[in-house]
Amino acid sequence: MAVYYPKPDAEGGWRTARDARAIRKVAGVDLSRLDQAWEFNTRCAAHTSLVVIRKGWLVYEKYIGRASRMCNPDMASTGKAFTSIACGIMLREFADRFPQGLATKVFTREFLPEAFPLDDPRKADITLGQLLCMTAGYHGEGTSPGVRNGQTIPLVPIPGQDIRNLDMSSLRTQLWCNPGDGYSYSSPAPHIASMVLRRVAGMDLKDYIQSRLGKPMGWGPWDYCLRRGDFIQKVANGAGSIALHATDAVRFGYCLVRGGQWDGKQLVPKDYIDMCHTASPFNPHTPFSLQWEQNSDGHVPGAPRDAFFKSGAGGFCLYVIPSLDLVIYRMGGSTGQYEPSYTDIPQPKPDTSRDNWKPTPRSLFYDSGLYGEDGLRRILEMVCAAVVD
Repeated sequence: MAVYYPKPDAEGGWRTARDARAIRKVAGVDLSRLDQAWEFNTRCAAHTSLVVIRKGWLVYEKYIGRASRMCNPDMASTGKAFTSIACGIMLREFADRFPQGLATKVFTREFLPEAFPLDDPRKADITLGQLLCMTAGYHGEGTSPGVRNGQTIPLVPIPGQDIRNLDMSSLRTQLWCNPGDGYSYSSPAPHIASMVLRRVAGMDLKDYIQSRLGKPMGWGPWDYCLRRGDFIQKVANGAGSIALHATDAVRFGYCLVRGGQWDGKQLVPKDYIDMCHTASPFNPHTPFSLQWEQNSDGHVPGAPRDAFFKSGAGGFCLYVIPSLDLVIYRMGGSTGQYEPSYTDIPQPKPDTSRDNWKPTPRSLFYDSGLYGEDGLRRILEMVCAAVVD
């Protein structure tokens, strides 16, 4: 039997199972349990969605507040996952430039000439794998702590990325430890990885993603949130703020579930995807591999060990579970994250009824790596529990 791949939304989109009996029959999913996950979800965010793909079937799609299928919200740090996968494609496409793969040191004049002279000689030892695993030594953003071998180390907040000067502010962010000696959730690191890609591929991250992923999969209108008031960023931020339609976010996840294949083409190297959901030699400190939180240690007990997922500010999260042939996408975000001027893509009229809604404190979601609330992991467990075959 041929593997199913959905057409672009403009040509019919995902095949859809529309009632409890069909959902159980074709996808092996209990609709009543998805309804329970949705009810929990609506108590956690003003604007949210729950989109579930099982065995190539769209089995659940609900939205509330400003969240909708056709909007292009600021997905915040969920975009880091796209940066990582783009780097995985780059490693295959330009293998001759990376003879040591992820172990290649990138603070060289070949990859990052703008970094010279180095403001810290230790940066010469940073590898691409360390940038993508947040172990390059870069100081965590906000109140993110450092972690060494599971032990938390408080860090004093320092200035991080400046959106008006993304490249240099990322490069000049200070190190809190030697490369490889600790983990800290730091947005400059994946942006620097995207700078390497830009240099090697000769195009911006956005254009690379469109040509290698978006166009082959048939994404609808999308962009990075490059416009902030009177300022327009010249390059995409490798640290996030991608803005996709919900049904295209799950296309991306479905490609990863399918081992990187899409309609007969190997878009993403399977071995790179495998590294995203297993413990990484570049990060012995936390279960975070190549910009994805991964569950190989079973710290999310209600999810399979091969589950991997990436969250973003406000509660956005894309989940990929290969062993269950399952993709989940949850939108979240503040009202401001649905500002259409960020992308200048025409948006549907929003539902503003929940603009002033507030969750209870214990339900708040934060983009804080492994240190936020457990709600996002709970949604993963609840949807996995709905799989009954």
